[in-house]
Amino acid sequence: MTNHDNASQPPLRPGTIGVFLFFAAYMLPAATIAVWQMNLEFAFYVVVMFILVGVVAAVHVRVNFSTGLLWALAVWGLLHMAGGLVPVPESWAIDGKIRVLYSLWLIPGALKFDHVVHAYGFGTTAWACWESFRFILASREEIPAETIRPTLGMLILCGTAALGFGALNEVVEFTATMTMPETNVGGYVNTGFDLVANLAGVVIACTAIRLIAK
Repeated sequence: MTNHDNASQPPLRPGTIGVFLFFAAYMLPAATIAVWQMNLEFAFYVVVMFILVGVVAAVHVRVNFSTGLLWALAVWGLLHMAGGLVPVPESWAIDGKIRVLYSLWLIPGALKFDHVVHAYGFGTTAWACWESFRFILASREEIPAETIRPTLGMLILCGTAALGFGALNEVVEFTATMTMPETNVGGYVNTGFDLVANLAGVVIACTAIRLIAK
């Protein structure tokens, strides 16, 4: 590794360990519950989550994500686990037959818990794309990443990348429906709502990045 590589990769932030412990505190019990309940769908998502955590960790070692972003990603994981495992009362309106948070209507017929998690999660993904893109630019120019300000073009690229990850998520859900006898994924309309929620979250995140930079 060259001296320039060492300079472009500062030591990982102190908050990294705290985020990892937070993740382990909810992920290990969630995995145990999924196995104990013989919930094949959620066991599938637990495996996907561990793969994603490995990818994020690999990128973090290189990019050194901000502590705030790491916590935002960890909270997204918590919301995802809770969405599939936490039951809701019989009196609460849901979409479908499986009474978990992901099925819960926050505004009947218009907004589900699932939509909020999608918007939050892929808005956070846009944030991660921005920090990664900024790191690449800073490494090429040999300047501190914090000095790079987000232009409209940069944010469009980051937002589009986040939407691509959102589409990949729908592919994962489609895989679940094709390999398991019963899932809580939903149909075509649900996929459309998910994509709209992803777009809303990405637009909010990119707007916030732009305003904060100013």
